[in-house]
Amino acid sequence: MEEKNYKVKVQNVTKEYDLFKTQSEKLRSFFSISKNQVPHFWSLMGISLTIQPGETLGLIGVNGSGKSTLSNIISGIIPQTTGYVDVRGDTSIVAIRAGLRNNLTGRENIRLKSLMQGLTNEEIDEMMPDIISFADIGDFVDQPVKSYSSGMRSRLGFSIAVHINPDILIIDEALSVGDDTFYQKCVDKITEFKQAGKTIIFVSHSLKQIEMLCDKVAWINYGELKMVGETKAVTKKYREFTKWFKKLSKKEKHDFETERKNVQKNFSIKNYQKKVAAEMQAAAPDEKNVSSKVHKLFYGSVISEKMSVGNQLLTWGVLLVVLFFCLVNISGYSVGHVLSDPSVLIHPSDVLHLPNNK
Repeated sequence: MEEKNYKVKVQNVTKEYDLFKTQSEKLRSFFSISKNQVPHFWSLMGISLTIQPGETLGLIGVNGSGKSTLSNIISGIIPQTTGYVDVRGDTSIVAIRAGLRNNLTGRENIRLKSLMQGLTNEEIDEMMPDIISFADIGDFVDQPVKSYSSGMRSRLGFSIAVHINPDILIIDEALSVGDDTFYQKCVDKITEFKQAGKTIIFVSHSLKQIEMLCDKVAWINYGELKMVGETKAVTKKYREFTKWFKKLSKKEKHDFETERKNVQKNFSIKNYQKKVAAEMQAAAPDEKNVSSKVHKLFYGSVISEKMSVGNQLLTWGVLLVVLFFCLVNISGYSVGHVLSDPSVLIHPSDVLHLPNNK
């Protein structure tokens, strides 16, 4: 019964990033139909967890472990590479960058983000004073956000997010900036949300904040779910890990981090898919077509970020047709003439000295 009543469920979620060195390299790869080996990095390597209604889940881990990647996938900002993500309710994410538009003023950002959440102009006008008052950024509310400090951006983003009153509130390091007064306002608001039965995902490096606010904690370690469970148990293990890591020499730390990052670079999604299929088959020996079911589970709800070979061929075909007609137009000959004698397109003298009778 508990499994059916979840608020958020992620299953076998991965996220791959191609490591392009330049924008031109990225563009060439987008149009290339050959399978050139592009270096890639797996920020997430098979994350599965559920979050119950009214639960506050903390996400912890060292920098680069994939905490923000997971929170962005749950909020719908970025898609997963594989896996199943089911979010039952409206989400609102608060991050240090806060997702604000730099060229718009604070007031304009409030209206834009509220409209994107489905609120009417009348509803926005009604709650606008409360949002501005909570953010406490003074006259800067009518200045472009690009002039804000990171603390001001975070305060405005947090204020918008909590006043929109989402079903699921995602907080990504947003309490790490700002003064103590605003921090306490945020904690009071989060507590108010908890008492109202809201679901909260809280990403933070501060274990004190995690222990104060979270019912359950997930420890993500270099793209893998290391541990998930009761807050005290998980934070205890994480403290042991960080204590062990701090005792390492500089070289040992570098070697450890390099080894973990190499694991993320060399992760094989095919091998992981086979592993999941084997586990499902072992759990249900009589189950048929396990491989196809796992493939559907991995890719059934995923929107590909890469152009398929068919679409690439179609794109190249359209470009060639456009190029052909451009050359025909420049040549001064009719399409029929060019089709019967294509050589006229490759003789510059013919282009410069057009015939009178085509």
